[in-house]
Amino acid sequence: MRFLILPLFLALVSVSAQSPAPKKNPPKGKAGMASVQLKGDKTDPRNWPDASKGSPTPHAPQEEPPAASRSRPQTATAPVPGERIVFLGNGLAERDVYFSRLETEFHLRYPNEQLLIRNMGRPGDTPGFRPHPARASQWAFPGAEVFHPELQSHYGKGFFSTPDQWLHHLKADTIVAFFGYNESFGGPERVDNFEAELTAFVKHTLSKAYNGREAPRLVLVSPIAFENLSAKRDLPDGVRENANLALYTAAIEKVAKARGLTFVDLFTPTRELYAKAEKPFTINGFAPTEAGYRELAQILANGLYGHQSHQSKADPAKLHAAVKQKDGFWNNDYNLVNGVHSHGQRYNPYGPQNYPDEVRKTREMMALRDQLIHDLASGAKTELAVDDGRTHKLPPVPTNFDPKDSKGKMGSVEYKNVEQALASFTMAEGYKVDLFASEAEFPDLKNPVQLSFDNKGRLWVAVMPAYPHWKPGDPPPNDKLIILEDTDGDGRADKQTTFADGLHLPIGFEIAPEGVYVSEEPNLVLLIDEDGDDRADRKELLLHGFDTHDTHHAISAYCADASGAIYMGEGRFLHSQVETPYGPRRCNDGGVWRFDPKSFRLERYAQVDVSNPWGISFNDWEQCHISDGSPGENWWGLPISAKMPYGIENPKVGQFVPKRSRPTSGAEFVSSRHFPDAHQGAFMICNSIGFLGTSMGMPRDNGAGYEGELIADLISSTDGNFRPVDLEFAPDGSLYLVDWHNALIGHMQHNARDPNRDHDHGRIYRITYPSRPLVQPAKVHGATLPELLENLKLPEYRTRYRTRRELRGRPADEVIPAVKAWAAALDKTDPRYEHHLCEALWATWAQNRPDVDLVKQCLTGQKHETRAAAASVLRFNPEKIPGATDLLLMAARDAHGRVRLEAIVAASWLDNADGARIALEALKLPLDKWMGPVTKHILEYTLKDDIEALQKAGRLDLAGNPNAAGWLAGTFKIEDAAPSAEAAAYGPTRKLSPTEAKVYALGKEVYTRDAHCATCHQPNGQGIPNIYPTLAKSDWIDNDERLIKIALKGLWGPIEVNGQHFDPSKGVPPMMGFAGLLNDEELAAVLSYVRQSFGNDGAFVSPEKVQQVRAATADRVNFYMTDEILREHPLKK
Repeated sequence: MRFLILPLFLALVSVSAQSPAPKKNPPKGKAGMASVQLKGDKTDPRNWPDASKGSPTPHAPQEEPPAASRSRPQTATAPVPGERIVFLGNGLAERDVYFSRLETEFHLRYPNEQLLIRNMGRPGDTPGFRPHPARASQWAFPGAEVFHPELQSHYGKGFFSTPDQWLHHLKADTIVAFFGYNESFGGPERVDNFEAELTAFVKHTLSKAYNGREAPRLVLVSPIAFENLSAKRDLPDGVRENANLALYTAAIEKVAKARGLTFVDLFTPTRELYAKAEKPFTINGFAPTEAGYRELAQILANGLYGHQSHQSKADPAKLHAAVKQKDGFWNNDYNLVNGVHSHGQRYNPYGPQNYPDEVRKTREMMALRDQLIHDLASGAKTELAVDDGRTHKLPPVPTNFDPKDSKGKMGSVEYKNVEQALASFTMAEGYKVDLFASEAEFPDLKNPVQLSFDNKGRLWVAVMPAYPHWKPGDPPPNDKLIILEDTDGDGRADKQTTFADGLHLPIGFEIAPEGVYVSEEPNLVLLIDEDGDDRADRKELLLHGFDTHDTHHAISAYCADASGAIYMGEGRFLHSQVETPYGPRRCNDGGVWRFDPKSFRLERYAQVDVSNPWGISFNDWEQCHISDGSPGENWWGLPISAKMPYGIENPKVGQFVPKRSRPTSGAEFVSSRHFPDAHQGAFMICNSIGFLGTSMGMPRDNGAGYEGELIADLISSTDGNFRPVDLEFAPDGSLYLVDWHNALIGHMQHNARDPNRDHDHGRIYRITYPSRPLVQPAKVHGATLPELLENLKLPEYRTRYRTRRELRGRPADEVIPAVKAWAAALDKTDPRYEHHLCEALWATWAQNRPDVDLVKQCLTGQKHETRAAAASVLRFNPEKIPGATDLLLMAARDAHGRVRLEAIVAASWLDNADGARIALEALKLPLDKWMGPVTKHILEYTLKDDIEALQKAGRLDLAGNPNAAGWLAGTFKIEDAAPSAEAAAYGPTRKLSPTEAKVYALGKEVYTRDAHCATCHQPNGQGIPNIYPTLAKSDWIDNDERLIKIALKGLWGPIEVNGQHFDPSKGVPPMMGFAGLLNDEELAAVLSYVRQSFGNDGAFVSPEKVQQVRAATADRVNFYMTDEILREHPLKK
């Protein structure tokens, strides 16, 4: 197989001509605004595709269904002509969007009924809990909140349609509901709750006339049985799972019978199928293969309408292809990626310019596929050709970015050639940079986002010119994974191999022995090369439900720990719900996931207040570090990785290395003998706005944790298009750097379709230190076991990283005995002896058999790093290591705080009585600033119920632990760390009245919101030298009208503040306007906060004044230029 076209877009290629290219000069006035916003068009019903009646957001159905005054029969009879069928529920429904087998079966059976079928399934959904980041409520119907007290937290903002509004928009006649799998993990204790929730859902659904005439026919479908694949994979054997699924299936059947509804039992027949199947029905126990969905389609169609043979004479393959085409467009409507801009809190001010039109076009193209399906099924057509030329023409999108403005240059559409780009760099003393590859030699090197070296020493790069996402009418997305090689050793790439094409937004990837794990929002997929020709032959959809609300917030920054588990960062305001063999995993804000391919376990490694964790890295001792791109902050992973209940975030304490600038992306620790000794262990991170380069900071031990300082700028550029986003050491010890290379990089400040967003450039640079020799690359691919084990002694982290990966692909029965023999023969006088011992432990862990003797040996090591490493292995493997609880109790008593903190955090991952005992044991010894806040959170949230249960049962002996007894009695306080910069007080300057204090509090809350004021001007108002101006005692904030105009519309150009000059030509970005993000009250409050903070003592700004200025500047679209605003409102002399 030579092409891996994403199923959603498999058939976007049509016989029609492409939409016309955007005009160079948009119309004057409100250029490029969507046609539906113009007054004249609002009267045209053709512009009301969703019965919106002139709504400014016609792409989001808002009409509520009427109450049902009559019902329709619920019996299993043949469908009526034109029947509209909607699947809703959990991932069992949603997964078929990528296979399209269920719908195809209905059309094959009923070719003349012209059925219209849509799939509203979403992973993790229950009858009442259906969150979406652009919905104000997570509840599907009134009263649903009583069934899920643990899921009350929700951060949705926007106007994405509710389930009822969608069903009314689709005019649903028949609703097929798939529930029970996720709920079954509540066990026998919660089956009654599920039955009550399902009953409430049924009652609500039957009270609505979604089709405008009568209540729908409602069909309840059971979960499938859990398949036992434990003989070949580290997966549950299904015994407990099926016991619970049987209970929940019975509850569904009970509810169906009570209301006279059709019940389709998938549980019983799939258990029977498993017993006689030659190949697995599922990939992991619960997620069917495509062949599995073929079987389910038969059972489902029989259950809905009775037995019926195929009546259609159409070619089944062509009919299936047509359904896949339609499902692609449907998914680009109901599951539209980048929804924060199309339906969410960042819709204004730019979303109206394009998204109503794009969704309209998508729906028209989808309607043509519905007709294609009907024509094929009935025999009216035999080919797949569709003319999309009849669909809505997308208007040109304007730009608010003038790349030729000499006063506000941020980037330039006049891209520098290689020689010019190299001349723009400034290197740290002794370092050199060279080009490895560019778009000039390799046209596929467009918008590169991540790189990684394989075991053969070849460079893999993910490129995504489709970013920020595919546009309807364009050719299918063709993002790629490419392999670049330097075959002649001259330091420049001269060969490209395309491993996979036809991808969509591969924003992160990780190479593994079994294939390549890749993001394809909203999925995690595995690309498999079955014949070893360096081309992917098969794509397996592994996990669904990673939120795509903002395509640059989605799972990315892939990095593996020593076991091979993959860490993936996820950004602000996402509401991911991912179904796993161990139950659903949910979140509703930023954090980091950890996926273990061996067991299919997905866990929230870090649930914490981060905006864009675009950098995940591990130091020499496998301590995880997380870099938050938007604010540019760097966090040590351990104290923010405790397991927290849904909606609770770990507290942050302090950065392990201070930030140089923001935003950041990509991170790596220096570990190369080719680099100077003084820089070994330094932390490197890339900056892509303002300071354009890579900085270095040196972390050092500080109590249980780390603190450090900035030591150098490794590389920086005066080329405004230089956007370093990822970096990794090569086998020879040189450092490779990805340059996204784009004139326009702002995500909120410009339209997603701004014509100046580049989709053609990208570069890879190679950094060396010429006065030191390069490292002799170690043999990894094809090496013998003894050679690989000796590689684990090498100083270079990335050499060991690739060696571990190679070892994971070797048979465990060969690797583990060899590792244990190697460990036993290690030289104990070697200064790195204990690190080598940890490598041996990690090698057994990577084979999914962590050796208990090595765990014990490391847990009693002399170095605290060694003991902490052992405790970390215990955290992730308590069920695989005999006596894990006792070993963690020992770690909780360790002399070093880092080891104790590992035990405390591990206790939260246990989340049981043993975990409670371990966490309380740790209170016997002091807690420093890294330990106290997270320990308090664990005791107050994660383990609170376990501690209470132990107390109630009289099983908590604290006779020798007065601190724990005191904490439970309320007399011992776990001290919090000093307040963070965000929480610290910077005002008010004078005493405020109660009314003023309320305004001030609102202003502070607005100021510290994600991507608002504090992101650039900093929580303390001091800004960042040479990039973001200070707000402290600034003469720019004294005039009401000037200040409001700048806050509403933004500012661009060179300015001087308190004697410091800020020059856009040197990388200073424009200030964005907040007119579309803040209302009058919020804007007045935040400006008042600034005037009464940071040493300022100014008057409050009134909402009325903001309203007045907003009205006066309503027609303005672009930023204010500096000279323009100063002509209108000069600074005081």
